[in-house]
Amino acid sequence: MDRSSPSNESPSPDFHFHRSSKKRRHWWVWAIILLAFGALFYWVIHQHMQSQQAVAGGGRGGRRNAMAGPVPVTYAAATKGSLGIYLNAIGTVTPVYTDTITAEVTGLVTAVHFREGQYVKKGDPLIDIDPRPYEAQLKEAQGALERDQNLLAEAQMDLKRYQDAWAKNAIPRQTLEDQEKVVLQDQGTVTNDEGTVQYDQVQVGFCHIASAIDGRVGLRLVDPGNVVTANSTTALAVVTQTSPITVIFTLPEDSLPQVLQQMRGGKALTVDAYDRNQQTELDTGKLLTVDNLIDTTTGTVKLRAQFANAKGLLFPNQFVNTRLLVKTLENLTLIPSSAIQHNGSNDFVYVIQNPSVKGKAVALMTNVKSGISDKGETAVTGINPGTVVANSSFQKLVDKSPVYQSNVALPSSEATEEEAP
Repeated sequence: MDRSSPSNESPSPDFHFHRSSKKRRHWWVWAIILLAFGALFYWVIHQHMQSQQAVAGGGRGGRRNAMAGPVPVTYAAATKGSLGIYLNAIGTVTPVYTDTITAEVTGLVTAVHFREGQYVKKGDPLIDIDPRPYEAQLKEAQGALERDQNLLAEAQMDLKRYQDAWAKNAIPRQTLEDQEKVVLQDQGTVTNDEGTVQYDQVQVGFCHIASAIDGRVGLRLVDPGNVVTANSTTALAVVTQTSPITVIFTLPEDSLPQVLQQMRGGKALTVDAYDRNQQTELDTGKLLTVDNLIDTTTGTVKLRAQFANAKGLLFPNQFVNTRLLVKTLENLTLIPSSAIQHNGSNDFVYVIQNPSVKGKAVALMTNVKSGISDKGETAVTGINPGTVVANSSFQKLVDKSPVYQSNVALPSSEATEEEAP
């Protein structure tokens, strides 16, 4: 009988080797997994740092450039000055006077004295209408007046004789009183004739149309030989006053109190007129008045400003952009708006340390607070007037980047005794 059995046999050396090999394989697997997690963690941290550097104004490219050497930048010096608080609006150019000329008499146009677009003065002749029919009526009225004046004179002489006769009791009282009434009747007739003569003189005057204002005449609307009709709505010519000229614009009712406050103080508010693209200043004028009603449908109020328009750049019915100067702030620190960088809700600039010392200029990132802006300049707090800031190459700059000046010369006020050789 064989006493040996599988259950009583001890494990073979091959079995122990198999178990130890399996344990070693598990250890390497865990080691590889840990290394992978470590590499992933390092990559995430590295990417986060790179993103922070990019937000600060450099990024990996900026750091490489900083390490490569000084960055060429344009210098700009902070200055002390003033900026105005403006209210912007859209306005319409409106002439002070617009004279639409129509015919007051019926007749034949005999002459047109103006050229299209000509600048005319008050009293300059524009259009002539044939005056001969009206001159004939005037002559007839003058003849009737002369006849009735002589009749009145005759009645007055008779009255004087009757008065003398009555004083001697030579005539009855009724004869004297009748003659007195005859004189009064003749006086009324003469007065009526004088009115007729004056009316006919006015009609003759209407035949010679002159400009009532200084201004520019428009296109010719009637030619010699045309027949015009009295009291017609058809215009013969249009004259508009272009110098001075006004602009009507609207502001929200919420902006009205600060405008009225300045006007009550007797201050003349300045208004600038710009073209449609807000690039070219057309003219500068003064605020004349504010309308007496607020438009309830739009919540706005109308204002009128007057401009000298010496250059003729403002044209009637032209749309313009207006800037009403409400208040001027003094003693501000001003820098170019392009020098201000933004990081979310924070603003910062790169202050140039040692700007005049060759090889030692460094850009330091400095937080500022931006205020009002106008014409490319912005008021800031956080730096002082005279501080030199970078105004270019922001994609290459990081905090403490070495820099050197490019193109633009440093203001003389910023020069120091440590000039580079």
